[in-house]
Amino acid sequence: MSKPLARAISQNQAGASPVQQDDLPTGERPHADAEMARVLKTAPLHMASDPTSGMITFWRHDPLHDVVRPMADHVIMTFPAEPVRFERRDGRAFVNGMTRPGTVTVIPAGSTSRWDIFQPLSVLQLYLPQTTLDRVALEAGTAAAGDLVERTAHPDPITSRLLLSAADALEGCAALDTLFRHQLTDLLATRLLSAHAGSPAAFRPVMGGLSPRVLSRTIERLRSDSDTDVSLAALAADAGLSRFHFCRAFKESTGLSPHAWLRQHRLEQAMSMLRDTDVSVVSVAAALGYSSQTAFAAAFRKLTGETPSDWRRRVR
Repeated sequence: MSKPLARAISQNQAGASPVQQDDLPTGERPHADAEMARVLKTAPLHMASDPTSGMITFWRHDPLHDVVRPMADHVIMTFPAEPVRFERRDGRAFVNGMTRPGTVTVIPAGSTSRWDIFQPLSVLQLYLPQTTLDRVALEAGTAAAGDLVERTAHPDPITSRLLLSAADALEGCAALDTLFRHQLTDLLATRLLSAHAGSPAAFRPVMGGLSPRVLSRTIERLRSDSDTDVSLAALAADAGLSRFHFCRAFKESTGLSPHAWLRQHRLEQAMSMLRDTDVSVVSVAAALGYSSQTAFAAAFRKLTGETPSDWRRRVR
């Protein structure tokens, strides 16, 4: 994989200091979603937002030639498809390269640069508030979160794969999608702190899982068919743990993340209803909290390889 060519001291090099930020107070900078809409001159094809964590967006935009102004949020980007030539200038560095799968670009909050992108481009973006990085660092028991380092088409298949998973896993079920976004955002924040900060954080491995009593209460909550809050924040608070430690302890106890466990449980519920009752597929979708029959069918097929109707005909 070829790397971008830097014609100045590039921030992509290991050990590079964080990019210099502007003097505009954070509260006066635009949020990343507003600034990206201005620069890209379109709306995202998909968007998932959570006020406590951040926002994930998927864009398909035309060529652009503009300055990205300082933003209140960190922006992390990865590229799912075709390589596209770009140039990036920030006043001290000039990077001329190609976007490629498996690479990430990091725009730290408060930084500004000129972008020239010469062809249409597909890009997945995470907008991450500094408060999320600070929370994850605090919950993990590390030192204060270090400033993120500016990266441009930087090889990092781990971060790229995590961010790309957002495009595949949002299923049209509010409980599942919210839980997934919380997990993914915290996982990405952990990755950024360890791989893309000026002072990389070291995270200790998890020791032990949930107690039997706490695990039983968590499972009961996840299985509830009522309006019980099954967000990551609610599950962690009920267990008396931070979000960071709850996710690790739950996986240690069950072998699955909370999102994967709930998705498997909903699949088993769907199979039981399709096999043992005559309710319509649309009724099954509604009972399990999916926004539409189409969203339910797509999620079911992703896990089983069959549509709900085909699966029902085969097993009955």
